[in-house]
Amino acid sequence: MARARARRTRRSPRARVPPVPPCPPGAPLTAGGKRAEPSLLASASRGALAGVQAREEAGHAAAGRMPPVPPPRPVDDAIRDVASATEDAKLFRSPDIAQRDFTHTDTWRVMRIMGEFIEGFDRLAAVDKAVTVFGSARVGPEDPEYRAAEEVARLLARAGFAIITGGGPGIMEAANKGARAGGGCSIGCNIELPFEQRANPYVDTLIRFRYFLVRKTMFVKYACAFLIFPGGFGTLDELFEALVLIQTGKLSHFPVILFGERYWRGLIRWLRSPALREGKLCPDDIDLMIVTDDPRQAAEVVIAAYDAQAATIAGATSSGTRRGTVARPR
Repeated sequence: MARARARRTRRSPRARVPPVPPCPPGAPLTAGGKRAEPSLLASASRGALAGVQAREEAGHAAAGRMPPVPPPRPVDDAIRDVASATEDAKLFRSPDIAQRDFTHTDTWRVMRIMGEFIEGFDRLAAVDKAVTVFGSARVGPEDPEYRAAEEVARLLARAGFAIITGGGPGIMEAANKGARAGGGCSIGCNIELPFEQRANPYVDTLIRFRYFLVRKTMFVKYACAFLIFPGGFGTLDELFEALVLIQTGKLSHFPVILFGERYWRGLIRWLRSPALREGKLCPDDIDLMIVTDDPRQAAEVVIAAYDAQAATIAGATSSGTRRGTVARPR
């Protein structure tokens, strides 16, 4: 009994999540159980942004790096009508009739987006196979998830895979660190946010993007697998985007590996019921995700899937050559 009591005391306390009360007629509630009013949504948006910044700094602090005084941000007045707004924010904003200058129009932003695509394609042109790793920015080197991400990245780098992350702290740092330890290419694709960001020190190739859509394309285009560690909205976004691309035939032999069975258990349970039970998904959709807690097992899944994809491309190329056409790899 004493041992059981000691084990209970060593466990980190869980935050108690209050139950969501039923929504009364005419009073929509947020998922947190609060009345959905414009003032609350605005406050929640500000708090969510502050939370992203806090997690970013927490990850650097956990690795022993204190935030330096950020340098002043350069402002290109030719394209920035509001200095504090990111390029993504301006892209999604409704057109301002008062600003007719061409340099403030969406047409000009299309040129900027095209320029980012060109830069990304040019910087990553030599990457022939890679794995993109996602996960929380908050975890530190002593966290088991950090060590697992570092180990699986090291194993994949030794097998000849480049490692692509968002370039930040936490799981991203662990994966970049493992890539460098394994002698592989360590790539970070950063994104412009309203606050200053710092890349982790284990990134060898750092590309800074203004637009999420360009960055997300790079994550997929040069990867042959996604490794998803526990994380928040950004991690979930990349998870479901990959699943939709596979579901719609845009990607093939592309494993999506969820690392941390305990963390993902609730999500998978929900996908099986009610989503699967009500026909919103089919049984094959559930099988698109692979769940593991073993870094070596995750690396083996990626390597096997890459070999299968290479064999498929080789077979299609051989068949196409006989017919006078050549199949092109993804």
